[in-house]
Amino acid sequence: MSYVEIHQLYSQGFSKSKIARKLGISRNRVIDYLKMSPDDFEEFITSLKMRGKKLDPYQIHIMEWLKEHPDLTSAQIYDWLEEKLKVKDVSENTVRNYVNELRDKYYIPKVKAHRTYSAIPEVPRGLQAQVDFGQTIVEDAERKKHRLYFIAFILSHSRYKYVEWLDRPFRTTDVIHTHEKAFQYFGGMPQEMVYDQDALLAINENAGDLIMTAEFTKYYQARQFRIYLCRKSDPESKGKVEQVVKFVKNNFSNHRTYNNIEDWNASCLAWLKRTGNYKIHHNIKKRPVEVHALEKPHLRQVSNTYYLFDNVHSPSITRSIQKDNIIRYGGNRYSVPKGTYRYGAANTAYVMEKEGFLYIRLKEAGKVIAKHEITDKKGETITAPEHRNKNTSKRDLLIYEIEDFFTDKTSIKWFMGVLKERYPRHLVDQLKVIQSSIKNYPNEVEEALVKIKQMNMTSANDFRDVVKSLAIEKERLVLTSPQDVQTNEKYQAIVAPERSADIYLEVLSGGK
Repeated sequence: MSYVEIHQLYSQGFSKSKIARKLGISRNRVIDYLKMSPDDFEEFITSLKMRGKKLDPYQIHIMEWLKEHPDLTSAQIYDWLEEKLKVKDVSENTVRNYVNELRDKYYIPKVKAHRTYSAIPEVPRGLQAQVDFGQTIVEDAERKKHRLYFIAFILSHSRYKYVEWLDRPFRTTDVIHTHEKAFQYFGGMPQEMVYDQDALLAINENAGDLIMTAEFTKYYQARQFRIYLCRKSDPESKGKVEQVVKFVKNNFSNHRTYNNIEDWNASCLAWLKRTGNYKIHHNIKKRPVEVHALEKPHLRQVSNTYYLFDNVHSPSITRSIQKDNIIRYGGNRYSVPKGTYRYGAANTAYVMEKEGFLYIRLKEAGKVIAKHEITDKKGETITAPEHRNKNTSKRDLLIYEIEDFFTDKTSIKWFMGVLKERYPRHLVDQLKVIQSSIKNYPNEVEEALVKIKQMNMTSANDFRDVVKSLAIEKERLVLTSPQDVQTNEKYQAIVAPERSADIYLEVLSGGK
């Protein structure tokens, strides 16, 4: 039929290119068919029927695969031919064409899995809000491109929206701050917040048990709203806010000229008032601003005082400590003291940018271990001379970690001072003994510190021995506790005497 149609269209004055577009075939085929007489074409068709194909020897296998798995792609069949039958002399296009011919000839349509959707019932007033992130690239007046990031909130009942932009990726603290602004904008807080499985908020969802990031956990527990994390490929759970993300990109940011982030956010708020929350919603057929007026009394009031979250407001973010004792930030590499990286440890640093300097800590509210001036260049390595002194840095880092573990700062500083004075050449070895004791017996070290100060012991080995003796004593008490052993009634009135500090001295000196 193609041969006849080609000659008919050509006789009517159609060009070869127009014939190819009209029939959906290549221009080369049109040229070849026009060169053929009817007898030549019949001979050509006969030769096609008689000519074998490279994949004919494997047709039985391919047919079995297609019948067993109708949804198999030609790419999978191409891979299986190489894996199972060691076929290496055919191209992927050849396999694709051959598979399509077999599907047409033996009517094996490719089965596509279609998801069944259902309408979600309308959410009651004040019950839920959905949150999602988006990003886009915009141009300024000089045609320079800028990548902007935004977070979008929507009240599920009224479709009332709030959007905020940043000129850098969001951090967890940014997300918390924008939540507070959104609640102020909404005039209250819903009972439930719906999120995607975003690393800013949740590390994992373990069969329904949320494992949230530490910062966001403090926040939502204090504000007392429920969390719902969507599963992957589950657009029904947060479809409302996904539509908001598209709406913001297509209606607000598209072809808008960027000046600075402050003006951009101000323009977005004006757009929300003018369009985003005023335009009639296509589903509820009402203006979100009008429905929100009815929903607002059902939202929970949020106190203006934010004193519960002072520790969360820190603009610190985490970075991994590399093996060469550097962290990456802003496209550059910044050094930390040698010995900071430890094999098998978490090796996480908290970094904070303030007044042109980068502050690096091992704990969010801990001691600054490195301070660098931030450079505007990219690909630079910024180091501090003192970070190259391995012994001093390692000693100071061990002292910092040990002191940070104890709650009795006065006693541990006394002990560190004693060790520095008594073991100046072997201080690191002494510190490692204490570090090992903390790792193996974390519940006993506080009490052991009190006892060695009482007994004026001045060695890390003494500290280790006291820790071990306390652990053994606790284990013995657990094994002989009343819940495990039935005591004879006549002995129940007997109370065991308390041990004095002299007992520990006697044990450590080898006495019985």
